[in-house]
Amino acid sequence: MDDNSIQERLVDRKAGDLKARICEELKKIWRVATPSVIARVSSFGTIVVTQSFIGHINAVDLAGYALVQTLSVRFVNGILIGMSSATETLCGQAFGAKQYEMMGIYLQRSWLIDLITLTLLLPIFVFGAQIFKLIGQEQGIAESAGYISLCFIPYVYGLIFSLTIQMYLQAQQKNMIIAWLSGLQFVIHVAFSCLFVYVLDFGLGGAMAALCISSWFLVLGEFVYIFGGWCPETWRGFSIAAFKDIWPVVKLSVSSGVMICLELWYYAILVLLAGYMKNAQVAINAFSISLNIVSWMLMFIVGIMGAACVRVGNELGRGDAGALRFSIRVLMGTSASIGIFFWIICFLFSTNITYLFSDDEAVIHTVSRLSLLLAFSALFACIYPVLSGVAVGSGVVLGYVLHLQVEGIWLGLAFGVLTETCAMIYLVWKTDWDQEVLKTSARLKRWNLE
Repeated sequence: MDDNSIQERLVDRKAGDLKARICEELKKIWRVATPSVIARVSSFGTIVVTQSFIGHINAVDLAGYALVQTLSVRFVNGILIGMSSATETLCGQAFGAKQYEMMGIYLQRSWLIDLITLTLLLPIFVFGAQIFKLIGQEQGIAESAGYISLCFIPYVYGLIFSLTIQMYLQAQQKNMIIAWLSGLQFVIHVAFSCLFVYVLDFGLGGAMAALCISSWFLVLGEFVYIFGGWCPETWRGFSIAAFKDIWPVVKLSVSSGVMICLELWYYAILVLLAGYMKNAQVAINAFSISLNIVSWMLMFIVGIMGAACVRVGNELGRGDAGALRFSIRVLMGTSASIGIFFWIICFLFSTNITYLFSDDEAVIHTVSRLSLLLAFSALFACIYPVLSGVAVGSGVVLGYVLHLQVEGIWLGLAFGVLTETCAMIYLVWKTDWDQEVLKTSARLKRWNLE
C-alpha cells in the first residue's frame, strides 16, 4: 500500500472520529436542550399570547402592556434570570463533581437572595403609573401601564421559583418534567385566556389573571416534584446550611444579574424611545410586537445556551478542558444553524404573524417595514450575547438625528447584537479553559459542606 493510500485512510478515520464525536456531543446537548427549549418557548409564549389577547381588546392597553412587559418585567426578569444563572452554574459544577447534597443548598440560597432582591424592586410595579408619567409617556398609556404593573406582581414573584428550580433540575438532567409542566402551563394559559376574555368578558383584568394563574401552576407543579421525593440525592429538606457561606453566592448572583439585566435592558430602552416618537401608540405597539416575535424565536437559542451552561459546568466540574472546548464549538455551530432558519422565517412571514397581535393597519404596516431588520436581528443573535449594548447609541442617532424613526432604532439594535456576538466569539476563543478548570476545582473544594 502506497503512502497516499495510507494518508487517505488516516484522513477518513479522523473524519469518521470527528463525526462520531460531534454526534455524541449533539446527543448530550439536545438531551438537556430539548426540554429547556420546550420550557422556555412555552413560558415566554404565555407573555406573547397575553399580548395577543390584549391587542384585540384595546390599542391603548396594548401599548401599556408593551411598556410594562418590555421595561419593568424585562428589567426584573433580567436580574432574576442572571441571579438564577448562578444556581445553574453552581449546580452544574456540583453535579459534575458529584457533590449532590450541595445542589439543594444552592437552590435554597438562590430563593433567599432572589426573594430579597425582588422585594427591594417592588416599587417599580407599585408606582408604575407615576414612573411612566414622570418619564414623559402619554397620559392614557401611562395609566394603563400602572394598572398592568400591579397585575404583574404575582407573576414576577412566581419567576423566583420557576427560574431557579428549572436550572436546578436541568443541572441534574431531570428536565423532562420541566417540559411537561411548561407545555401544560401554555395550554392552561390559552384556555383561561379564552374563558376570561371572550366567554366571561373580563377584558384586560381577565387576560392578566390568566397569565398569573398559569405561571403559578408551573411553580406548584415543580414544588410537588421536588418535595414529593423525586430528587432524593439533591434535595434533603430545608437546611440552615443555606445561610452559611452565602456572601460569595450573593456576589456571583449579583454580577450575573447585572450582566443579563443589561443585555435585556437595552432592548427595553429602545421601546421607551419609541414612546417619544410621532404617533407613539403605533410606534410602541409595532416595536414591542416585533421584539416579542424575535424574542419568542430566540427562546430556542436561550434553551440551547442553558444546555451550554450545564455542559460547561459539568466538564469544569470533571476537570476536562478539552471536552469543554469541543462542546463550545458544537454549541456555536448549532446556534448559528438555528439562527439561519429563523432569518428565513422572519423575512418571509413577519407581516402575517402580526395579525395575531393587532387589527390596527398602521401597526401592521410598520411591522412589515421592519421585516428585513427582524430577520437579520434573529440571525445576529444566534449566539446568545453575554456583553451588553455596545452599539445602542447608533440606534438613537439613526432614529432621531437621521429621522429614520422605528427603523433607525431597530438598526441600532441589530448593530448592537452583531457587535456583542463578535465580542463573545473573541472572548470564548481567548479564554484559558485549563485555568478555568483549576479555578472551578478550588471553588468546589472551598464551598463544599462536609
